[in-house]
Amino acid sequence: MKLNKGTVPVMETKRLILRETRISDSADMFEYASDPIIGKLAGWPPHKSEAYTKVVLKNFQNKKLFGQLGTVAVILKKSHKMIGTMELHSYTPKFKAELGYTISSDYWGNGYAVEASFMMLKWGFEKIGLKRIECNTYISNFRSQKVCEKLHLVYEGIKKKGYMLYDGSIYDLKCYSITDDYYFSDEYQVYMKNIIEGDNNE
Repeated sequence: MKLNKGTVPVMETKRLILRETRISDSADMFEYASDPIIGKLAGWPPHKSEAYTKVVLKNFQNKKLFGQLGTVAVILKKSHKMIGTMELHSYTPKFKAELGYTISSDYWGNGYAVEASFMMLKWGFEKIGLKRIECNTYISNFRSQKVCEKLHLVYEGIKKKGYMLYDGSIYDLKCYSITDDYYFSDEYQVYMKNIIEGDNNE
């Protein structure tokens, strides 16, 4: 096993703090992870107890034992409340990773997913040296697709029967991506700055 230790930095926007998840996040995470809507959209079963949430948080940490980057908690600056997670998973060093995000439904419509995802792209391209970041969503997950579009990710098509849910059901996926060439372009950097510093709306 390859230990990927200490790779998650603390990142900040004007409204959010992004830092590695902790076991002490369990109460806040259970609050939204127990919502059946969130679990289905994120691809995991709704949490039945805070004890289970602690197991999930421990598993997040253990991913680094297998060369992955770890999972980031999304924290509201004004309340210090954890409202979701972000991840660059399926990581291949110096090549690519897949962006994943979950935000509590209590905070939908405020642009938090977009704001936090921009920071994950910044980390992936500027600090880790990725060449490509992908994002896949269910066909029916219009909110997630809107986040991808707001991030200016390129729609690449539909992956037929591309994902099996925890209950064995199989779904098509819409596939999006962004490469380092576009990320580092003047056009994208100006766009990103306006999103991060401006009025964010999902």
